[in-house]
Amino acid sequence: MTELKNDRFLRALLREPVDRTPIWMMRQAGRYLPEYRATREQAGSFMDLCRNAELACEVTLQPLRRYPMDAAILFSDILTIPDALGLGLYFEEGEGPRFHKTVRSEEDLAGLNDIRAEDDLGYVMNAVSTIRRELNGSVPLIGFTGSPWTLATYMVEGGSSRDFRNVKAMAFDKPELMHALLARLADEVADYLVAQVNAGAQALQIFDTWGGTLSNAAYREFSLKYMQRIIARLPTEADGRRVPVIVFTKGGGQWLESIADCGAQAVGLDWTTDIGQARARIGDKVALQGNMDPATLYASPERIREEVAAILTSYGHGSGHVFNLGHGITPGVDPDNVTAFVDAVLELSPQYHVAA
Repeated sequence: MTELKNDRFLRALLREPVDRTPIWMMRQAGRYLPEYRATREQAGSFMDLCRNAELACEVTLQPLRRYPMDAAILFSDILTIPDALGLGLYFEEGEGPRFHKTVRSEEDLAGLNDIRAEDDLGYVMNAVSTIRRELNGSVPLIGFTGSPWTLATYMVEGGSSRDFRNVKAMAFDKPELMHALLARLADEVADYLVAQVNAGAQALQIFDTWGGTLSNAAYREFSLKYMQRIIARLPTEADGRRVPVIVFTKGGGQWLESIADCGAQAVGLDWTTDIGQARARIGDKVALQGNMDPATLYASPERIREEVAAILTSYGHGSGHVFNLGHGITPGVDPDNVTAFVDAVLELSPQYHVAA
C-alpha cells in the first residue's frame, strides 16, 4: 500500500482539519485541454479512449501535470453500465450519447444482459488500477457512477432529452416498471462502485445529473431512495482509510437536508445554491463540495479570483469544504483561466483554516 502524500481532499470530505481548502474540477480531464484532444484523436473514439487503460490513465493525469489539484478522477463515462447491459452505446457528433436499444417495457427490462462488474466492465477496473499505480500516492483517486435515475433517463429515452417525456411517463404511468428498472440499476451501480474500490478508488461520487428535473415527491421516490440503497452497500473503508461518498444532484438545492441524510459524507452543490446558506442548513452533518458557475471561467482572471473569494467567504472558516465547479468544465475554457482559478483557491483559502 503506497502512502498517500496529499490526503487533504479525503480529510476535508470527513470534515477533518486541513491547511487549505482542497480543489478539483468535475470533468477536469476534458476537451478544454489540447493534450486531451490529441490523446482522444489517437484513441480513435471516446469509448476507445475509455476502454484503453493506458490512454485513460494518460488523460486522467494530464490536468494534474498542469494544475496542483488535490484529487484525480477516473476517466470514464456514466453510461458504461447501460452499455454493458446490452443497449449499445454510441456517440453522434453534436447530439451526445445515444443507444441502439431502449427500455420501455417489461420485455425490454427482462432482456437486459446479466453482468458482473469485474468482468463486463473490467476495462474500467483496469483503468482504475493503472491510474492508482501511476499516481503513486500523490493524490487520491475518485471513482464515480451515474445515479439510477440519471442512467434510466438515457436508457428509456435512448439518449439525451430535453423534456424527459418517455421516462417521466413511465414513472407516472408505470411506476412498478420504473421501480423494477431503478432497483436493477441500483444493484448494478453498487456492484460497480464496490469493484472500483477494490481496484483502487479512494473516494466515490454519484452523479445525479437529472435528479433536479423531478418534482419534490418524485425526486424522493425515484432518485434519492435508490442512491440510499447504493450507499448502504458500499464499503466504508479500504487500505485502512475511510472511503467517502459524494452525492451530486444537479438542481437539488431544495432537497439538501434529505440528501445530507442519505448516508453520504459530502453533498455536491451546483452554482444555483449559495454555499453559505447550504452550510447553515446541513454543514454540521456533511461536507460540501462546490460550487462556482463553470461559465465564470470565461471571465478575466481578476473576475475569477473575485468569485473564488466570494465563495470562500460565504462558506466561512473551518474544514468540510471541497472547492469545485457547480458542474463540469466546458470545452471552450482557456486552460490559463483554470490556472487563475486554482491559484486563487490556493492563495486565498489558507486564511479560513487554523494553521497546524
